[in-house]
Amino acid sequence: MGVRTPLFSSQPHLLFWEAKNESQPATAAAECHSKEEIHAVKHATVSARATKRALNFNAGPGALPLPVLERIREELLDWRGSGMSVMEMSHRSPEFDSINAAAEQKLRNLLGISEDYAVIFVQGGGSMQFTMAPMNLCLPVKPIDVLHTGAWTAKAIGELKKGFLHHIAASTEPEKFARLPRPDEMKFSPDASYVHICTNNTIEGTQWTTLPETVNSPLVADMSSDIASRPVDVKKFGVIFAGAQKNLGPSGVTVVIIRKDLAERADKNLPTLLQYRTHIKEKSLYHTPPAFAVYIVGLVLEWIASEGGIRGMEKRNDAKASLLYGAIESSGGFYSCPVEKSSRSKMNVVFRVAGGAAGSATAQNMETIEKKFSAEAAAAGLVGTPGHRSVGGMRVSLYNAVEHAAVEALTSFMREF
Repeated sequence: MGVRTPLFSSQPHLLFWEAKNESQPATAAAECHSKEEIHAVKHATVSARATKRALNFNAGPGALPLPVLERIREELLDWRGSGMSVMEMSHRSPEFDSINAAAEQKLRNLLGISEDYAVIFVQGGGSMQFTMAPMNLCLPVKPIDVLHTGAWTAKAIGELKKGFLHHIAASTEPEKFARLPRPDEMKFSPDASYVHICTNNTIEGTQWTTLPETVNSPLVADMSSDIASRPVDVKKFGVIFAGAQKNLGPSGVTVVIIRKDLAERADKNLPTLLQYRTHIKEKSLYHTPPAFAVYIVGLVLEWIASEGGIRGMEKRNDAKASLLYGAIESSGGFYSCPVEKSSRSKMNVVFRVAGGAAGSATAQNMETIEKKFSAEAAAAGLVGTPGHRSVGGMRVSLYNAVEHAAVEALTSFMREF
């Protein structure tokens, strides 16, 4: 099959760094990037066609907005007249302090985070929070309740087994996590320290649309794969944590939003770096932060604001998911999604090829056809379609930066295949 050209709209071609720039004196370079000339991160100035970019459906790290990448390129050698790249400036400098503070404020503005919540940027990914959250929040003889919905909650449970009292409040493991637990299946502890939930399951393709009623226990949410993709009421959570590498930026930084009173639960003898209160007190600067990643998060948040904010992201993500699920449902059974409709994710769409769950092909034949699908998709510039190695099949991630035109190209390929 022929290679498809991405269907993004074309903007006037502009290269920020021409050869002549390299011979300019430092003062001239600084003038080119003075603060007064910094434009908002809104639209790309180079089309995806001109840059030969793949249509990126990877599950993480995921696609970044092209305008953000262009801004990074523009500012890479000289951040706004400072004469330094963000990668080489001191994290104690006023320049980085402004970057760090701006990223936090942009997140607060977009998600509506009140002052009784702290926002911190830490390292270790979402997986570190499987340990850090219970170390800080678990109260003596009060269990941690878990709603077990897939591989990521399994990892969290694995950490809890290393010394924390816990209780599985509900699980759909017997059904291969093809749906989320129903309200009448959830059995919460009356005195739980907190309830752990993964709002979107990237491997299984499920997503919570209605939060469980946890009564008096704080809800701690792993929101790594759907943060900032739709509106959420932060007040309903005690803690939200999210690795940035799907909807907020690159890998290397994790956002934690925590109700300040909960941060005081931690024992004072907990290792300093593992206490939420340490990072809150030091404004995420207790030690050297992942500075470049925080900078990019700020740019992505600026781009989200320019696209209509969180409501704008919800609208575009709804449209992309509707288009892809529509292609699956209208295929006459050639494509099939194993997930119960009420539990289907708008971030990670999983499906089988050549009969899938309908069983019109043997498992071996189906696997062969699915490998052919992913190989031909990649040749057509559609990257990241194979499912997770633990479940097989196909998986298409529709994170914020994935354009509607990319999904149109994918569904066109699916019809032809």
